[in-house]
Amino acid sequence: MARVTGLDFSLSPDLLALRDRARKVAQQGVADYGAHVDCWLNSHSPAFSKTLSEEGFIGMTWPTEHGGGGRPAIERVIMAEEMISIGAPIGGSWFADRQMGPSFISYGTPDQQAEYLPGMLSGETTWCIGMSEPNSGSDLASLKTSAVRDGDDFIINGQKIWTSYAALADFCYLICRTSADGPPHKGISEIVVPMDLPGVEVRPIKDAIANSHFCEVFFTDVRVPAVNLVGVEGNAFKQTMVQLEHERGGIDRLVSNRLIFDHAVSVADTSDPRIRNEIAQLEIDYRVGRLMVYREVLKQAPRGFSAATKAFCTEHEQRVANFAGRVLGAEATLANVYSTNLMYAPSYTIMGGTSDIMRNIIGDRVLGLPRS
Repeated sequence: MARVTGLDFSLSPDLLALRDRARKVAQQGVADYGAHVDCWLNSHSPAFSKTLSEEGFIGMTWPTEHGGGGRPAIERVIMAEEMISIGAPIGGSWFADRQMGPSFISYGTPDQQAEYLPGMLSGETTWCIGMSEPNSGSDLASLKTSAVRDGDDFIINGQKIWTSYAALADFCYLICRTSADGPPHKGISEIVVPMDLPGVEVRPIKDAIANSHFCEVFFTDVRVPAVNLVGVEGNAFKQTMVQLEHERGGIDRLVSNRLIFDHAVSVADTSDPRIRNEIAQLEIDYRVGRLMVYREVLKQAPRGFSAATKAFCTEHEQRVANFAGRVLGAEATLANVYSTNLMYAPSYTIMGGTSDIMRNIIGDRVLGLPRS
C-alpha cells in the first residue's frame, strides 16, 4: 500500500479555470464600474449584476430545476473570492444569491419561487433583509416589528436598523413577529415586503467613511398580502438561523480588504524581519480562514461552526487593516482608499453578529459549555 506523505490542497484544473475566468470578469467589472476596496457592501452596479447573471455567477449552487447552476458550493466560494478580493461591484445581487434565493427554494411556495427567483437570477432585482432592530441587534428573538393578520393581508408596524441596501432594494425579506404567545423565539415569521408600498420609509445612515448602505426602515400600517408569507407562520426562527449560517461563514468575511493588503505588501520594507514575520503570519491566517470557509461549504463543520469562521476571519480583516496602516504611514492618513479602509475596519466584527456573540454561540452550540 502506498504511503501517504501529505495532503494535497491544490485546486483541480476545472476549479483553476473557474478562478481565472472569475478574475477576468472581476477585473473588467472594476475597469468599467470602479473598485471598492473597503467592503463589498459599498459596491452596487445593476449593470455588473447582469454581467454576473450572464456568466452564470448568480445562483451557481441553486438547483437546476429552479434555474440555478446546480454547481458545488466550493465553486461559488472560488468565484466570490476573486470578485471580492479585486473589489468588483457585486453588492446588488449578493443578498439574493446568498440568502433570499435559497430561502425561497427551501421554504417558498411554487408561486413565490416563480415570482421572485427569475429576477434574482437575472440580476434585475435587489433585496435587503429586515432583521436587526433598535435594542434588538444580536438578540433576534426579542424583535418587536409586528405583522397582524387582517383578512387576506398582514398589517406591518415597526422599525428595522442597519438594513443594508434598503434605499436601493426592490424587496425586503422581513423578519417580524406574528404572535406574542409562547417563548420569544416562537411567533416569528418571514414576509416579503415590496419597498415601494405605502407606509415604508427608508432613512439612510451615513457611516464614518460617508457611505450610506446601512439604513433605518420604518413600517407604518404597511399592508402586505398574506401570500407573501414565506414558510410556516410563527415558525420562522429556524429558517432565519439557516440564513445566518450562510451569512456568517462566507468568504466575504475573509477577503473584503485583500486588495489593500496586497498593496501594503508591495511597498513594505521587507528588509525588516519584523515586517516579514507579520506578512507571513497574515498570509498564514488567510489560508487558515480559507480552509475554515471551505470546511463550511463542504459540510465538514459541526452545527454552529460558522460563528467560529466569522469571528476568526473578521478579526483577521482588522489585523490586515492595522498592518496596512502601519506600513503605509502618512499615505494612510490622506483621503484615499487606504484611510477609508482603516476607518471602515471596526465594522467587520460588528456586522453579521459581534465577535462576543460569536464566542457565545461557539461555547453554547459547538462546545456545549454550561451557561453561567
